[in-house]
Amino acid sequence: MYATKKIIVIDNEVVNRNFVLDYLQAKGYHGIGAENGIIGLQLIKEYLPDLVICEMVMPDMDGYTVLRNLREDRLTAIIPFIFLTAINTKASLRKAMEFGADDYLTKPATTDELLRAIAIRLQKQDLFRSWYATNFPQVTLAELPNTPVNSQSIFPNIPHLKKVFDYIEANYQEGITLSDVAEAVGYSSAHLTNQVAKQTGYPINVWIIKRRMVAALPLLKNTNQTIEEISTNLGYQSACHFSRQFRQYNHTSPTDWRKKNQLNSGLKNNNLQFIKNRSQLVKPVAVGRN
Repeated sequence: MYATKKIIVIDNEVVNRNFVLDYLQAKGYHGIGAENGIIGLQLIKEYLPDLVICEMVMPDMDGYTVLRNLREDRLTAIIPFIFLTAINTKASLRKAMEFGADDYLTKPATTDELLRAIAIRLQKQDLFRSWYATNFPQVTLAELPNTPVNSQSIFPNIPHLKKVFDYIEANYQEGITLSDVAEAVGYSSAHLTNQVAKQTGYPINVWIIKRRMVAALPLLKNTNQTIEEISTNLGYQSACHFSRQFRQYNHTSPTDWRKKNQLNSGLKNNNLQFIKNRSQLVKPVAVGRN
């Protein structure tokens, strides 16, 4: 059933990684290996796999960082993510769930446990995609600038999540995080992550980013604020972080977007002014009666 499913396995221990890859191959999956988190993240964005299996403790980039990067990117936000790690503590499990992990297996896990976890996640992902495509049409950022910038035009109309989106709308400029939203609405971070992702297709962090990106456009186009000032006003701790996310969502830098759109706006205003001035120069000619 899942013969064509792509699964990326990220583990710096070559023996463990190859064992999982060989097992996946034997079960008909298309396994792709990565020896560290940096390479794993690159492969995920290149292949957009159906599922990721990742070790937690690795040099250069740990599993938490890999997961956080995936959940902040709209293209990878809902890819199922399973930790397969030797770390077996309640604190690490809770942290993994707060970051948006779908499952947490500890080594040595049996092949049956791994196969069952994979099958469940893939099945849920297929069901979710089918349900979401039927019930919620996609809204792209390219469409959003032409609509009023408010919670009704950006966030989906899901009554039991209204409190969540209202909080984001009121506080997105304050540098809020998943934990802040969860505390405000009275849910655990793990529960809120799962509920919002399942209902909307995106986790909380992505909705916060979406709201900030939409708010950034009129600031870039209609004000003289610097990129640093805009990033601060939108809740970012650094202009680099803001610029990186802006490029991911708009496929261009904030500076280049501003130049293009302010130029177009200027040309439009100049044309309107020209038409106005020309109409003032053309005086009506009085026609006398014979």
